[in-house]
Amino acid sequence: MKKSPITYFKGVNREAKRIRWPKKEQFFPSLGVVLCIMVFAAIFLFIEDSASRSIIDTLKSAFESLL
Repeated sequence: MKKSPITYFKGVNREAKRIRWPKKEQFFPSLGVVLCIMVFAAIFLFIEDSASRSIIDTLKSAFESLL
């Protein structure tokens, strides 16, 4: 049984109307938490990437004589 795209979008519209969006009092503190976690994750991944790069460069130079 294949449903038409129109039926699909009607269902999407019906579900979108059921969403309970947060109030301003809830939204901005939640946004702050999300932004803090995002900044922390970006800093952590930058440090991890830099450490990995230096380890790989050290291993390359250590085993360069074998090539």
